Amino acid sequence: MKIEMPPSTMLNPVPVVMVSCAGKEPCNPETGPNIITVAWAGTVNSEPPMVSVSIRKSRHSHDLICQSSELVINLVTEDLAKACDYCGVRSGRNEDKFKKMKLHPKPAPGLQYAPLIDESPVSLSCKLRDIIELGSHDMFLAEVVAVSVDEKLLDNKGKICLEKAGLITYSHGEYYTLGKMLGFFGYSVASKEALKRRMPKKMTKKSNKK
Repeated sequence: MKIEMPPSTMLNPVPVVMVSCAGKEPCNPETGPNIITVAWAGTVNSEPPMVSVSIRKSRHSHDLICQSSELVINLVTEDLAKACDYCGVRSGRNEDKFKKMKLHPKPAPGLQYAPLIDESPVSLSCKLRDIIELGSHDMFLAEVVAVSVDEKLLDNKGKICLEKAGLITYSHGEYYTLGKMLGFFGYSVASKEALKRRMPKKMTKKSNKK
């Protein structure tokens, strides 16, 4: 049986990202570089590549993004989990979260104000395209103008191997590491050759037995 519950944001798990931003006066402590943790983020378009993040109006970062129309979405690893959580429960109005968490803001390609987080393995430079007021949150729609990737994640063919990054996810108020690979897009109809090439050996053996 399924029990009916009140409407809620029960879509889980979701990405957990650290959004870095700044106002138009980066040297001003009140509008300087800041980090906010966002669990409500997602892809909304392919061409041009666009993403969304939803932030409450009361958040310090909300004002900064509105000022500069820029933001950077930084993916989070296991090593960054504590910093990620801290940046979600402390306000940039009261402290420098970059300094407190010993993180380093670096110029983000394609942007003038918002920095990327150097410790993040993947950072998406984004320019604001629209703001949709939804109620408790405003949705920021932004176009990805550049992507910065740690060279350690690239194989000898230049392919990005995100499985090496140790990314984490967020589910119902808790952080989790990603589990084992179950398949790839289209694996349910893939040929044996494709399965052998792209799936882990142990899983390929199981598939053949079935």
